[in-house]
Amino acid sequence: MSLNSTPSSERVHIGFFGKRNAGKSSLINAVTNQALAIVSNIKGTTTDPVYKSMELLPLGPVTIVDTAGFDDNGELGTLRVDKTKQVLNKIDVAVLIIDAQIGLTQEDNEFISVLNSKNIKCIIAYNKCDLIKSYKELKKNELYVSAVNNININELKEMIASIALENNTEKHLINDLLSPNDIVILVTPIDSAAPKGRLILPQQQVIRDILEANAISIVVKESELKSALEISSKKPKLVVTDSQVFKKVNEETPSNIMLTSFSILFARYKGILNEAVNGIRCIQNLKDNDTVLISEGCTHHRQCDDIGTVKLPNWLKKYTNKNLNFEFSSGTGFPSDLSKYKMVIHCGGCMLKDNEVINRYKQAKEQGIPISNYGITIAYIHGILKRSIEIFPDLYKLI
Repeated sequence: MSLNSTPSSERVHIGFFGKRNAGKSSLINAVTNQALAIVSNIKGTTTDPVYKSMELLPLGPVTIVDTAGFDDNGELGTLRVDKTKQVLNKIDVAVLIIDAQIGLTQEDNEFISVLNSKNIKCIIAYNKCDLIKSYKELKKNELYVSAVNNININELKEMIASIALENNTEKHLINDLLSPNDIVILVTPIDSAAPKGRLILPQQQVIRDILEANAISIVVKESELKSALEISSKKPKLVVTDSQVFKKVNEETPSNIMLTSFSILFARYKGILNEAVNGIRCIQNLKDNDTVLISEGCTHHRQCDDIGTVKLPNWLKKYTNKNLNFEFSSGTGFPSDLSKYKMVIHCGGCMLKDNEVINRYKQAKEQGIPISNYGITIAYIHGILKRSIEIFPDLYKLI
């Protein structure tokens, strides 16, 4: 996969934060060696967060995020600050820019406290150091920089890379579950929401992970699954299916072959599989007129048979035999107040950063709202949840 084609969800996100006129945009331009951000002496030039995917050596593919000053004021300024705070849910490394002539302020320290509460590693960059006469002794992950005179810019980049790599723990979609030459059958309906001629992202990433394991993938539509099973001279290790055909694939896959879904694999990959399984039991407690939130991490044109807005609600109503209400969110529009909902069902999160997905689950847990994901919910409704997590022995024995 080329650097340019690395999905946003797989890129290190580096956020540049600070008060207005601390020099955030100038420093971004110096770090990237590009005029990515508009530079002006007028306070509040940066309004909404600005994202730019690029390669940042020595780290690799990253997304740089320029944000509005967190000291912005007025009604519009408050909205800008809220946008800046929302960005934190996807940030891997925060660079807090301080005007070296002013030093740390109460607002800066309050922002550092917010970063600490979210376990976001922070670099403090004292910008405009060329304008001060004396330097104080700095702590770990602090340095003096000058965007104008290019002072310590390379050192800042190396510090960003070092911290990002500290946080970069190895994780797997499927290759740690496989041995070389294992056969995996992938059931991939042609999704009408996918661009013509392409598979959707979860399918692409699972295929790549199978190749990394030196295993063999057989990719079929649901209508060809029986044929694929019949012609395979070696028993497949696993069948992975799109969740919307879970029931059909379960019926056609022999019981001695393990079965799971792309959505369940992504729940594990994002670090929320246990929470998703634990959250699913609340379906039994749903009552008439309860409201369920169905949330997707991406935005796409809704189709008439859309899984999130059509299929899932219909399956839930049929399973519970209750008159349920449904609300929907997509992209970054996840509600901050979940108190009106009896349950949240989230997509696999393939387009979201791990920390975005984890924060959404954490938010639901803190508000006492059960949360699960598409794959777990569909498996549960069709009575195949235990089978669908058989591939994960530690979780399987708890069900």
